Amino acid sequence: MSERRQRKEKFVVKLKEAIKEYKNVLIVGVDNVGSNQMQKVRIALRGKAVVVMGKNTLIRKIMRDMIDVEKLTKLEALLPLVVGNMGFVFTNHNLPEIRKIILDNKVPAAAKSGSFAPADVFIPPGPTGLDPGQTNFFQALNIATKIVKGAIEIVNEVHLIKKGDKVTLSHVALLDKINIRPFFYGFKVTDVYEDGTVYSADILDMDQNALLNKFLGGVSRLAAISLAIGYPTAASVSHSMNFAFKKVIALALQTEIDFPEAKKFKDYLANPGAFAAAAPAAAPAGGKAAAAPEAKKKKSSSEESDVGGGFSMFD
Repeated sequence: MSERRQRKEKFVVKLKEAIKEYKNVLIVGVDNVGSNQMQKVRIALRGKAVVVMGKNTLIRKIMRDMIDVEKLTKLEALLPLVVGNMGFVFTNHNLPEIRKIILDNKVPAAAKSGSFAPADVFIPPGPTGLDPGQTNFFQALNIATKIVKGAIEIVNEVHLIKKGDKVTLSHVALLDKINIRPFFYGFKVTDVYEDGTVYSADILDMDQNALLNKFLGGVSRLAAISLAIGYPTAASVSHSMNFAFKKVIALALQTEIDFPEAKKFKDYLANPGAFAAAAPAAAPAGGKAAAAPEAKKKKSSSEESDVGGGFSMFD
């Protein structure tokens, strides 16, 4: 067997074992990722995840064989993602943790002509260290400069490249001259395959509270729709029971019908003062506040004793 054939057979065995052993897969884009950087990612994930890279045609063939022969129909959701310069990260560990390890392994890189900018590129104002003889180069790019202490200085911040724009030779030359490496390249996690389900990797940024709020918001909307159309569901039944109880109490208050739940409401309407007297009195806030009523009481008593049975000049 040739060496190429042996490598192919080893890859087939490795991919099949990974698919069977691991339930979760992170689909990663590896554009502009070098072999050295890829090796660093493999080392960082050692013991937690396995990185599998290969030819897309071979990967699709292996998956189709597993779907047809071994009846692993869950892989059908993964097949459409085998496109472009991509790879798999198989794991059974916490997905957000594995994703963080992958994204943290980035390296700065210089701009390449003909590539598309993954982020905006700004050139800060200030000295460039270039001699005045290169002023024409900045003028050709419409960048305002001035000469300070025998060196070119950029006057204002320059938005050189917008995200998604194509990098030109002029951009590359300027960035090289002022020694700026504007981009960071690394694995890019695009999608997640979790036991037969595929979803965007952005969902991993949501914590438990965000997921709970999303769920409760959906339940609230479902309950509102159910109540509006009069169709009972598990989300709306508690609200329906509450509305029904209020109507029953209202009928009981208007009629002679009586039952234990309505007795409290009827007693309140018959004698509201009794319920007010039963309410607990507010506790004194402090010594002065507690002493104020007592002082007022003593003052009233003294005034009454002074007045006695006669009349004062203010009467």
